[in-house]
Amino acid sequence: MTSNPSQSLSRCLRKLAGLAAGAALLAALPVAAHVTLEQPQASAGSSYKAVLRVGHACAGATSTTAITVNLPAGFARAKPVPKAGWITTVQRSPLAQPYESHGRRVTEEVTAVSWQAASPASALSGDFYDEFVVRGQLPASPGILWFKVLQTCDVGAADWAQVPATGSSVKGLPLPAAPLEIVPAGHGGHNH
Repeated sequence: MTSNPSQSLSRCLRKLAGLAAGAALLAALPVAAHVTLEQPQASAGSSYKAVLRVGHACAGATSTTAITVNLPAGFARAKPVPKAGWITTVQRSPLAQPYESHGRRVTEEVTAVSWQAASPASALSGDFYDEFVVRGQLPASPGILWFKVLQTCDVGAADWAQVPATGSSVKGLPLPAAPLEIVPAGHGGHNH
């Protein structure tokens, strides 16, 4: 069977045109990435390092200037990891049920952590990826915890706080919170 070079070239050009059209369509779609947890599953009752991954700036922005995470109820003894070039602050709230820890009575918990770029030069460029970390203790019962994150940018903000009415699937939510599935101890969750 003989192949006609002009027909082969024509087929190749049509395939390239199709690929280019597909790439253009993908580029026109809104960014699907969001703030996520590096480890979306952990064992009940374990210590957990919540590594929140930020992969892009807000729509129309060039950089992220602040990240505020509202910690879910049940995420206890939270301690943020400071970042060079960023100012780290915590918000505390009184506990309904105080508890004892290392010989002292704990009456309030960290309920929110904020990282603010100390200067425009410290802001996270939309061309880069970074992580914001807070460590805490998970509740003893399995379930889903939602980490709600407000991403502030040089232009606008993205409030990653949407939670599904039922279940844990964030499919279809434009600004989903980051879910953490807590599994029974010994069932494969990641402990940190």
